[in-house]
Amino acid sequence: MERLTSADGTTIAYDHLGTGAPLILVSGASVDRRGDAHLADALAENFTVYNYDRRGRGDSTDTLPFAPEREIEDIGALLDRAAHDAGSAAAVVGLSSGAALAARAAAALPVRALVMWEPPFMTDDAGRARAREYTATLDARLEAGDHDGALTTFLRYVGLPDAAIDSTRQSPTWATAVRLAPTLAYDNAAMGRNGEVPRDVFGRITAPTLVLSGGASPAFMPAAAQESAAAIPGARTGVLEGQTHNVDAAVFAAAVKEFLAAQQPV
Repeated sequence: MERLTSADGTTIAYDHLGTGAPLILVSGASVDRRGDAHLADALAENFTVYNYDRRGRGDSTDTLPFAPEREIEDIGALLDRAAHDAGSAAAVVGLSSGAALAARAAAALPVRALVMWEPPFMTDDAGRARAREYTATLDARLEAGDHDGALTTFLRYVGLPDAAIDSTRQSPTWATAVRLAPTLAYDNAAMGRNGEVPRDVFGRITAPTLVLSGGASPAFMPAAAQESAAAIPGARTGVLEGQTHNVDAAVFAAAVKEFLAAQQPV
């Protein structure tokens, strides 16, 4: 594990592994860098991977009050470290809601390329209404200090039935997830809090971009990938057949390798 200091003094912890062109891996909601270790290992076969704990998670610290710009600054600090280490700009690969954060960073910072895995935007009125209801409930739970309730709200929103949530609550991982519950608001901020693709932000992205989804994922995931790509100038989409949101590390790494091999280092 290594550490760096972000612009506001927050300590960002990261694992630095592999060799090759630099790549920053941005996790989704309710996990720290350990949750993406298998993906980082697969990507490290071809890239120098920076797998980091987003602020408020794992071995990273946090500085309040939170604003989405602070997480973009964190990625900026990692980009600076990668440029220092490798002498070239890094690609940014974002997973789930982390894909939305990665895209916001790509709109504001110089990145070699952007890869997004299943950003869970809502593409119809019913979905966007659910997203607004989720935001209101999540805000209320966190404001009340009910981190268990906030996590439960998130798990219901992503489709976990109550029986599965009750089973998960008995797992030793539940306590860790509850500790991360305040950062659910950070992911919701990256998503825009209303479930819609932030076209104004995505329209500012100039880096080569690939938006991937799984062929076995719910239908709204490929639709969200298509809508996200349509908002990013020149972006491509791809479908990994047979994959769900919990994508196979080797399959995902191969798709990232193929795309980035076609991009020239900066």
